[in-house]
Formats: sequence, structure tokens, C-alpha cells
Amino acid sequence: MPDSLHLLSLIAFSPLLGVLILLFVPKNQGQWIKAIAIITTLIPLGLSAWLYAAFNQQVAGMQFKEELSWIQIPLNHEVLNGITSFFFEFKYMMAVDGLSLPLVFLTALVASMAALASVYIKKRWKSYYILFLLLETGMFGVFMAQDLFLFFVFFEITIIPMFFLIGIWGYMDRERAANKFLIYNGVGSAIMLIAFLILVSTAGFGQISNETGNSLYYSGDISVITNHLFETENSYVNAEDIQNPFYMGAGMKWTLFIMLLVAFGIKLPIFPFHTWMLKVHTEAPPSIVMIHSGILLKMGAFGLIRFGILLFPEQATAWATVLTVLGVVNILYGAILAFVQKDFKLVLAYSSISHMGIVLLGIAAFNTIGMEGAVFQLVSHGLISALMFLLVGAIYERTKTTMLDELGGLARTVPFISGILLVSGMASLGLPGLSGFISEFLVFVGLFQTAKILTVVGTLGVIFTAVYILRGVLGITYGPTKVLPEGIRDARLVEAIPMITLVAFIVVLGIYPAVLSEPLHQTVNGFDQFIHTIAKTGG
Repeated sequence: MPDSLHLLSLIAFSPLLGVLILLFVPKNQGQWIKAIAIITTLIPLGLSAWLYAAFNQQVAGMQFKEELSWIQIPLNHEVLNGITSFFFEFKYMMAVDGLSLPLVFLTALVASMAALASVYIKKRWKSYYILFLLLETGMFGVFMAQDLFLFFVFFEITIIPMFFLIGIWGYMDRERAANKFLIYNGVGSAIMLIAFLILVSTAGFGQISNETGNSLYYSGDISVITNHLFETENSYVNAEDIQNPFYMGAGMKWTLFIMLLVAFGIKLPIFPFHTWMLKVHTEAPPSIVMIHSGILLKMGAFGLIRFGILLFPEQATAWATVLTVLGVVNILYGAILAFVQKDFKLVLAYSSISHMGIVLLGIAAFNTIGMEGAVFQLVSHGLISALMFLLVGAIYERTKTTMLDELGGLARTVPFISGILLVSGMASLGLPGLSGFISEFLVFVGLFQTAKILTVVGTLGVIFTAVYILRGVLGITYGPTKVLPEGIRDARLVEAIPMITLVAFIVVLGIYPAVLSEPLHQTVNGFDQFIHTIAKTGG
């Protein structure tokens, strides 16, 4: 595919076309607003499918690279041994590999399904969909950015629309949930920004020469930073020639690794940084929780792998046991508390914590199988959780409740919705033939090679998951029939389309996992070789 097509930029910024059109649509034209927004989300979905088909599965590195000089900030610095100028340079750099490719497609798919599920929104449609499309652009950018500053900008773009989408269109305690979301994610972003600035000002340097002289610049280019972190000698400049030479001792590397672990651990979330997520899952509108649980949580795992693990593999492997323990705690804590919840939304919220623990276990295995399982779990859980919260929204619209003791016997009145709920429940507990089974199987096989006892303890979470999922899903569908509002109808077409679509992808991944594992394998295998090479040589 020609690079001139700038496919990644088209995917990332095509939602802004919908924003531009919506600005000129009267706010009382609800049907037009919804139609424009939904159609707009289909554009990046089609482009992402094209990207997926055109991706070279035999290449481990970055593909579809786009690069443009973006921001230059001159620095006041004395002339040193032929170096006449100093500046910060941030580039517009986009690319995808086997790690980011499936997450880009997942983002496009879940966003389109969530746009359809937004039929439940009752007020201020124009503002809602403008914020929705801005959020989609931010999510795409996070998974494609190859410059630390650009990554940070896109990361922050996702926080601002989410704050308003929760605070304006959520349920009774929506403002508190929005504030808690902003505080926790703001703290995580601040920690991440400090870590990024340290990386740019140390490992991000480079030298260029032209007619006017030699210049030393500091860049957020991830590839440059990665190369310098593992160089034994400074090949660009003599360390004695500048006042702030590139040097990062073991202590600083450990500090940065822990900072990034905390920053992305808040987003994932890792226990005990999870309380904000519970409020979001229970108070945000279901269509927004589809995106939050299906995509935004995955940004935490993506950032942890891309920056925490790949920039500091020696520190990460040294903490393999710690990461494994954190994963086991997430799994068991989420599963046990999910079992005792009375609100089905909280059951799913704690379930997400438990399933993100499985991702941590796959990362902590530090082998190809475990890492593939972790990424597979990101995609699988993204599909399953999006479907679950789509169903939560459909059930709430009909019954005005998500309390388990107030729901029962829905299979008689809404058989289609109940059937889809059963399928999603079976996928969540890891039934063979569905995507949840593949991801969990790969993770535990990979972890068993490195931590047998903790693997056995972690598998207890699978048993607990079966218990709380069956308790909730069977209680809602086949439990004692409750007094329900009259005239309840089964799923409308606009609801059935995203339900069927998400189920189809869950089944396809369960039956034919190679559709995900093949583009993923070369990249993850490259990660595994790189991590172990650096860990053995001590960086």
C-alpha cells in the first residue's frame, strides 16, 4: 500500500469529519445527529479493516510509518565544541505493529457499536456525539503515536471528553464519578508526563549538521529513546562536551519503571488503584462504559507493555514475581467481590478487574505464549465487556433496574436479549469455542513455564468467574420471574445489530484464533527476544 495514502492519519482523524459536520447541524435535529455520528464511526472501521488486511504478518517491526516535523522549541545554551544550537523537537509520528494493530481495529469496532448503543441517550445529542467522536480520535492516536509527546497529547484527549460524557449523561452520582475519574487519571497522567520528560531530556538526544553548524536536539521519538537506553557508548556526542550528558544509572531506570508502572497501573487498573473504575462502570451511561471497559482500560496495558516493559526490560523481568502477584491479586480480589455484588453493573466492574489481572499474568510470564495471551485477552475482554454493557443498557431501558434481586425470568419476555446475555456470559467465563477460552489458556500456559505455584493459584479465579457469571446471568434470564413493567419488547434492530456483530467476533476468535495470533506473533516474538537479550546483558 502506498505510504502517500496516510492511512493511519485518515483512521485517527476521520471522526473529526463528523465533528465538523455536527457543528452545523441544528441541535433539535436528533435523528440527523445520530445518523451522521454513526455513519462517521463506520469510516474508521472500514479503514481499520483495510489496514488489518494490508498488514504484513511476517514483519515484526513498525509498518505504515508517517513522520512529520511538528514542534521545535529553541533552548538557550552556551556553544560547546562545535555545537551551535540546542532545541527540543517533537514529531508527528504514527505507525502500527502487531501489538497496536488489533487494538486499533478493536477501537474502531467498539466505537461503532457504542455509537449505535447511544440510542439510549435522551438529551443534548449534539454535544454528546461531538465529545464521543473526539474521544474516538484520542483512542486511535494513543495506539498509533510513536513520539512520547504525541502519545501524551492523545492520551489527554481521551480524558477530557470522558469527564464530560460521564458527568453530564451518567446516572444519579455521575458528577462524583466524573470527578473521581479525573483525579485518578490526572494523577496518572502527571506521573507519566514527568517520566516522559526525563526520558526525552536524557535518552532522546540526537545531532544534526547543516550549513549553519551543528545542532543538538532532544526528541520524543520512541525508537531513538529505545536505542539510546541500550547503547553502551554515546555515538552522537562526547559526553564530556555537554553539560547534561546522556546517562541513566540503575537507580534512575528503576525510578522510571516504577513511575510508569503506577501511571499505567492506574489506567489498567491494578489493585489498589481501582476504586475510580467502579464508580465509572456504575454511573456512566452504558454506551460510554462500553468504550471505557472495552478500550480505555486496554490503554493502560498497552502503555505498560510499550513503555514500562520494552524500555526497561531488565527492571521488568527482575520484578516478574511482583507483577505475577499483582495479577493474581487482581484476579482473586475482583472475582471474590464480584460474587457478592447485588448490582449487575458492579458484578461486571469487578469482573473487569479480575480479567485485567489475567493480562498482568500474561505480561509477567515474559515469554511469547504469555505475551500473546495477554494481548489476546485485551482484545477478547474488549469485545466481551462491550457486549455485556450493551446488554446492561438494554435491560435497564426496559426494567429501570440492574439489581439482581429485582431481575428474573427475562428469557420469557425478551428471549433474544437473554440468549445474547447467555453467550456473553459463557465467553466471559472462558467456555471453549469462544474468545475468552483462548486468551486465558495462552496466559496460563505461558505463566506455568515460569511460575507454577502462582499459576495454580491464579486459575482459582477461573472457577470463581464461572460461579459469579452463572449466578448473575442465569438469575436474570431463568431465575424466578419478577414483576416487570408491561409492554416490554425484545431488542430493536438498532440494538440487535451491535449485539450480533460483537457475538460474531467473539465466536470467530474462539474458533479461528489465528486471525489475531498470526499478525501478533512476529511482533510478540520480537518483544520476547529483545527483553531476554537485554535482561541477560544487563541493558
